Amino acid sequence: MKIKKAIIPAAGLGTRVLPASKSVPKEMLPLVDKPAIQYIVEEAVNAGIEEILVITNRNKTVMEDHFDRSPELEQKLAEAGKLDKLQIVLDVANMANITYMRQKETKGLGHAVLIAKAFVGNEPFAVLYGDDVIIGEKPAIGQLCDAYDKFGLGVAGIKQVPEGDIYKYSSFAVEPLQDRTFKITNMIEKPQTPQEVLSLYSILGRCVLPPEIFDILEETPIGAGGELQLTDAMRTLTQRRGMVGVDYEGKRYDMGSKLGIMKAAVETALIHEEIGADFRAYLKCLAQTL
Repeated sequence: MKIKKAIIPAAGLGTRVLPASKSVPKEMLPLVDKPAIQYIVEEAVNAGIEEILVITNRNKTVMEDHFDRSPELEQKLAEAGKLDKLQIVLDVANMANITYMRQKETKGLGHAVLIAKAFVGNEPFAVLYGDDVIIGEKPAIGQLCDAYDKFGLGVAGIKQVPEGDIYKYSSFAVEPLQDRTFKITNMIEKPQTPQEVLSLYSILGRCVLPPEIFDILEETPIGAGGELQLTDAMRTLTQRRGMVGVDYEGKRYDMGSKLGIMKAAVETALIHEEIGADFRAYLKCLAQTL
């Protein structure tokens, strides 16, 4: 079944990147000339997703403005004959059917997904975490959609993380299936001890889920951090029906961390068609002074 709908949870407070996130949502921090959230929306669109719901909070209306029409700006660009810039602005406003819903209390990723139940209806859907920009030739979420179509099971986008970092993420027990695809047999959110670590594979930024996840979320108790954890619900889904994991192609950047933001900014600048060559030359000169 073709995945047509996606949820982008983007209601987090961004405390790891204060003070910038006090007034500017971390999802709107620019990577050269596009905010992070646009990369995520473009990924969904390039994977064939037609409807997107962005979960926001009261301080993030600037995201809605970014994907809306701007008549005053459009008129000035047209009058100035800057038709290439005008087309860029129009393309952003027309790239997808995007709606918004506020998460009035930050109760965790599981809660953010649960409030999207009416939007999703009775069909499978994609989740693209608002903290994670993934750059690659193939849309990461598209790779997960392909796996869902093939196996008919929920799909988690997984990557191996450094051993010291696994305690900040989730840990998955996996068995190889084929190529970069695995059978998931168990998972735990933020393991507390080495004994709880199932593997160094963790879900990073993307998943595709069947609609029954909503019923599971409604019966899932509050978990790590005093929040409703999507991982806990996916563990139940794994026990009932099974799930698969896809070690997706593409590089993931953590836009919730200062170092992740800087890595994303530098590496997207290096491949930017307008400034890439000059920026690369600049970095080579800079490296000689380090």
